[in-house]
Amino acid sequence: MMELVQRASSCFIHTAKFISPQKRRHLANSSCKSRKKKSQTNTTTSSNFARTLSLVVRASDEVDTAAVLDNPTLRPPRFQVFDGSPAPFGATARDGGVNFAVFSMNAVSATLCFTTLSDMQDKRVIEQIPLDPLTNKTGDVWHVFLKGDFTEMVYGYKFDGDFSPQGGHYYDSSQLLLDPYAKAVESRGEFGVLGPEGDRWPQMACMVPSPDAQFDWEGDLPLKLPQRDLVIYELHVRGFTRHDSSRTEFPGTYVGVVEKLDHLKELGVNCIELMPCHEFNELEYYSYNSVLGDYKMNFWGYSTINYFSPMRRYSTVSNLDCGHGAINEFKLLVKEAHKREIEVIMDVVFNHTAEGNEKGPTLSFRGVDNSVFYMLAPKGEFYNYSGCGNTFNCNHPVVRQFILDCLRYWVTEMHVDGFRFDLASILTRGSSLWDAVNVYGNPMGGDLVTTGTPLSNPPLIDMISNDPVLRGVKLLAEAWDCGLYQVGRFPHWGIWSEWNGKYRDTVRQFIKGTDGFAGAFAECLCGSPNLYQVGGRKPWNSINFVCAHDGFTLVDLVMYNNKHNLANGEDNNDGENHNNSWNCGQEGEFASISVKKLRKRQMRNFFLCLMVSQGVPMIHMGDEYGHTKGGNNNTYCHDNYINYFRWDKKEEASPDFFRFCCLMTQLRRESESLGLNDFPTAERLQWHGHSPGTPDWSEASRFVAFTLIDSVKGALYMAFNASHLPVTISLPERPGYRWEPLVDTSKPAPFDFLTDDLPERDTAIKQYAHFLDANLYPMLSYSSIILVLSPDNDA
Repeated sequence: MMELVQRASSCFIHTAKFISPQKRRHLANSSCKSRKKKSQTNTTTSSNFARTLSLVVRASDEVDTAAVLDNPTLRPPRFQVFDGSPAPFGATARDGGVNFAVFSMNAVSATLCFTTLSDMQDKRVIEQIPLDPLTNKTGDVWHVFLKGDFTEMVYGYKFDGDFSPQGGHYYDSSQLLLDPYAKAVESRGEFGVLGPEGDRWPQMACMVPSPDAQFDWEGDLPLKLPQRDLVIYELHVRGFTRHDSSRTEFPGTYVGVVEKLDHLKELGVNCIELMPCHEFNELEYYSYNSVLGDYKMNFWGYSTINYFSPMRRYSTVSNLDCGHGAINEFKLLVKEAHKREIEVIMDVVFNHTAEGNEKGPTLSFRGVDNSVFYMLAPKGEFYNYSGCGNTFNCNHPVVRQFILDCLRYWVTEMHVDGFRFDLASILTRGSSLWDAVNVYGNPMGGDLVTTGTPLSNPPLIDMISNDPVLRGVKLLAEAWDCGLYQVGRFPHWGIWSEWNGKYRDTVRQFIKGTDGFAGAFAECLCGSPNLYQVGGRKPWNSINFVCAHDGFTLVDLVMYNNKHNLANGEDNNDGENHNNSWNCGQEGEFASISVKKLRKRQMRNFFLCLMVSQGVPMIHMGDEYGHTKGGNNNTYCHDNYINYFRWDKKEEASPDFFRFCCLMTQLRRESESLGLNDFPTAERLQWHGHSPGTPDWSEASRFVAFTLIDSVKGALYMAFNASHLPVTISLPERPGYRWEPLVDTSKPAPFDFLTDDLPERDTAIKQYAHFLDANLYPMLSYSSIILVLSPDNDA
């Protein structure tokens, strides 16, 4: 068998005349056509030795001359080679060996390559197994089954074919490519450390699965928490524990997060949304940053290399286990979160990959089949709806099946509870060469669409929504991309939720005192029925947030009018210019005492609004103690204190804002009316103004108040005064009852939230007794309150 020719332990070689790639393919095809079908065992004999030489020439990519082997002495073969199966895709351990299967429609040849971790650093391949198009290919799937010793082995593929960018093809047989279905990727061992000779893109290879790989899930099962009950926490794995103040044994890792899960439990979080944990290259933007004196990194990770692989450098193990440790540590994080009744959602980036445009690296998809995996213009140019160089061809039949397989893997094998889809509007766009016959089997009237056109019924979203595994998990869409905004209009099949960007913008405008937003603010408090009710969705289809990784943090939102992104090294030209922020009178961290007090009120106002709004609240990591990024609203490139959770600052804030946040999440959890399954009606909710039952929806109104009937609390009265003027309000009459203060954001801690165990609670309430006796309550400017109805024992 010709594979064994390359395994000669000693031989004499001489060089022959250079053979062009076209001639190589001609020789290979001629040889393949002349062969009879191999037997299942594929044993090698001397009689077929000579006819394999032409394939050896094709498989040798490291020299420009053909190698001719004279009188070789063969060592024992490393692998037994069999035809293999076209399914499943990827590398699959079974029947005492490993089956390899990979899709490539346009390649003319495929070679399965093996190396070791040490050889990989030198970009050296130690085993090459050319795949016979007659016996190792079914349809457009190349496959082979191997038995042998895979210890410390990693693999990749080499494909040959046309290199014609204008035709959409980038085949290069010298490139060792990642299997799109690889379950772990090996490259560098340590986060942020360059490869050999300062290489930002050192060689990568794929983990060979082991039949002995085990993980004890201890009976772990999906929590299946009702979505209306969720409090989501957006978390960056490395940033959460990388700072020295975390005092974790393994900072910046999955295990480090496990060590700090009790913090999230204390905060009242029951769902963490992990920023990208698929394999990415943090060195992608590596360059010296003269402003901070460090190096720019791809810290956020929105640039995926492989979608099945957990980020290798978020694990604690060295670069010696071929990726098994990263898989198990991610599983450990999910298992330990579930033990604490916390679900895990992954932020997934199926809109583009790390390969970028035609100037980017060839790592996997581009070299496997560029014209299939990417959205291309007629002359091969990359569509860029992502703003990152390329656009994943999501609604191509092969690509959408790939995405579906990937999502199912993370649910069934890794036990995640759902996904947040970055720039999800790209998932709704027509693929390259879109046509109804290709997708639905028959033509449809008026279905002529160009590449990238938004589809009313995108096949990918249809498949995910109706998949028996995936329709039961949380599906969250960031319902926009660089050219399409679909908040409230994302194709949803009744189960998709959306990051509600309109909630963020409206709440920011109203809380900072902008005229004309009282009515829109009221819609936000009700779960945005203006966006979701008509389409048949519920309040919990709205993911409410004020801050996220992209933009100002909560404390920066009240500390800066303008972005301050000079640390990014882009002359402050990057990042959003319209932040709807207000510095409360002075720009920056250093301000007068009165300004600092107002900022604290505003932070409480935002958090209170988030917790009392119908829908699902999402908290950004660090906002619970007031993490500042110095006014930088685009910190994608900083692997430093700017993005690290400051556990020392959290401890300082415990008696103040962190306490307030914990109590607000607890109030939401305990109140039946603050997480409704449907939009509130007049039977439950009544709007008020400065006087009961007289709301003011005028353009100049900066006051919104309402009462909610609550089966647990009886009734809640909530009011927001976003005016620069104080006001005394009249409360709704409730015979036999009186309103008692619970929350007042204008008060200093601990009187901002009056708990039953607060030593001076009775004294604090008595200070308002004369107002409450008259059914009145004074509110300072820029403040919000929650009152609870209690029996009036003196009535």
